[in-house]
Amino acid sequence: MRVLLFDIDGTLIDAGGAGQAAMEKAVAIEFGETRPVKDIPAAGRTDRAIGRDLFEYYSIPATDENWNRYLDTYFSLLPDSLQTKPGSVLPGVNSLIDHLSQREDVFLGLLTGNFARGAHLKLQHYGLHHHFQTGGYGDWHLHRDDVARDALKSVREHLPEVQSEQIWVIGDTPADVQCGRAIGARVLAVATGIFSADQLAPHRPDLLLDDLSDVSGWLEQL
Repeated sequence: MRVLLFDIDGTLIDAGGAGQAAMEKAVAIEFGETRPVKDIPAAGRTDRAIGRDLFEYYSIPATDENWNRYLDTYFSLLPDSLQTKPGSVLPGVNSLIDHLSQREDVFLGLLTGNFARGAHLKLQHYGLHHHFQTGGYGDWHLHRDDVARDALKSVREHLPEVQSEQIWVIGDTPADVQCGRAIGARVLAVATGIFSADQLAPHRPDLLLDDLSDVSGWLEQL
């Protein structure tokens, strides 16, 4: 059995900035803050960390009440944001995921910085949500390594005997490579996000591809 843990944004889909737009609009609606957001990175980070930075940027008290207001509004806005932003499934993803989901020797999961509900909404919008059985998400952790540990724990609830060397993490950022190493997994890095192949190469993934449209060599390894 091989366990494949996929990142979402920049790896499976390009959501056209729908998530970021919904986050900023949620802050505007709930707290009246409309100043343009500057210098808050998103790639490879958890939604929890991005939300924390938004609260700090606008000096919003990080109370449970404020956080829950923000989340409820974000999730209500995300479907419409996905509809209006020019996003797409990335090259090769549909055929790859269709193929992998039919294999009895492959277990598909997620390892994403998205909130769990946000991940479902994004994948549902692009018709991919039904392929993934479990995962790790960015609801609670500021660091992606901790999300990877959650993903591994969740996988082992389904496959108690799975070993780290049976796991691949597939993602588009240096953080994906790092979090894969944190759980002893192998890593396929794909240059379909904001990082080029030249920028990903120094992080030494086990396999580096321009996109997921030709993965025949990787499939042979599986």
